[in-house]
Amino acid sequence: MAIWKSERSDYILEKALAGERIAPPEALALYESADFLRVMAAAREIRNRKNNPSVVTYTMFRVVNYTTFCNVDCSFCSFAAPMDSPRGTTLSAEQIVQKMREAVAIGADQMFLQGGVNPNLPLDYYLDVIRKVKDALGLHIHVHAFSPVELLGMEQQTGMSLRRILRELKAAGMDSVPGAGAEILTERVRALLSPKKAPVSEWVRVMETCHEEGLPGSANIVFGSEETREEIIEHLSVVRDLQDRTSGFLAFIPWTFQPQTKRFRTRHVPSHEFLKILGICRIFLDNIPHIETSVMVLGQGVGSLALHAGADDISSVVIEENVLKSYGLKTEEKARQFIRESGFTPVKRDLLYRPLKPGKWDNHLSGNDE
Repeated sequence: MAIWKSERSDYILEKALAGERIAPPEALALYESADFLRVMAAAREIRNRKNNPSVVTYTMFRVVNYTTFCNVDCSFCSFAAPMDSPRGTTLSAEQIVQKMREAVAIGADQMFLQGGVNPNLPLDYYLDVIRKVKDALGLHIHVHAFSPVELLGMEQQTGMSLRRILRELKAAGMDSVPGAGAEILTERVRALLSPKKAPVSEWVRVMETCHEEGLPGSANIVFGSEETREEIIEHLSVVRDLQDRTSGFLAFIPWTFQPQTKRFRTRHVPSHEFLKILGICRIFLDNIPHIETSVMVLGQGVGSLALHAGADDISSVVIEENVLKSYGLKTEEKARQFIRESGFTPVKRDLLYRPLKPGKWDNHLSGNDE
C-alpha cells in the first residue's frame, strides 16, 4: 500500500526546494491544502541549507518595560495603563540601570527596552536611559529598543523627523530595533484589534527607515484572532517585500495571541496549524536568515517540534516578562538542556545573531555540547 500519495500542492514544495521563490497564492495553497508533515519536512530541509543542521541558537536578554502608560489602547493588551490611570508607572534611568545590573550578574548583556506609547516622555528621557545603561555597564551592552509604534510616538511628540530621531538614538547607543507591534499587517485586522495603532504603511515606513539608518532587527506575526488565512499570507508578503528592499530583518518569529482581555476574541490554534504556518514562514521568507520559535509563548512541547519544522533558534532566555504569560526557559542551563534534548547542539548568540565565544558563563554549562 502506498503511504505517500502525491498531492496537488507537491509542486510548490518541490519548487521551493529547488531554490525558487514561491508566490503568495502558492503559500496560501500550502496553508489550505498541503499535508502539514510535508510542509514541515520541506521547511526543515530549507532551514538546514541556510543554517548549521546540528545547531540551534539561543540568547539571553532582559526585557525592561520602561512605562506602562499608553494611549494606543489595543484590544488584546492587558499590560497598558490609560494615561490618567493611578496604576501607571514609568521607570527612572537609574531603575533601568539597576535591572540591567541584575541581568548582567546572571550572564545577560543585552536589553530589550519596550513600553507603552507615553506622550508625556520627552526624547531626552530615552536618550538618557540608553546613555546611562552604556555608561554604567559598558558599551558592549546591546540595546534592542522601541517598536515602530513607540518610534512613531516619539516623532509625534517631538515634531522631529523619524530619521533624525533614529540618528540621535543610535548616537546614544541604541543597537537594533524589534519589528513588534505588527500583529497582522492588514488594515482590516488592525482596525478590529487596534484602531489607534499605526496603519500598515507607517509600520513599513518606520522599519524601512530603521534599516536604512543601520538599525537591523527582527519581524514577527501574531495570529489566532479574527484574521483570515489570506491575511496571514498578506502579512508575510509585506515583510518579504520590505526585506527585499532593505535586508534589515535578521529573523522572523511567528507566535499566537494569548487571551488577555474580555474585549478581545482569540481562537485556539492547534499545534499542527502552528507548525504548518511556521514551516510556511521558513519556505516563503527566503530572504530572512533565521526563523525563531518562541518557547516563552508556545511552551516546550511545540517549541521542540518547531525546531524540526524550520526554526533554528528558540529566542530564550528571557529575563522578566510582564506583557505575556511566559512558558519559557528561566535559566541558561535549562535553555541548553532543552536544545540538547530536542536533538541539537546549543550555541549562544547575541541579538545580531552572531555566535558568542564561550566565556565565564559557559564553562559550567557546556556539558558535552561542543
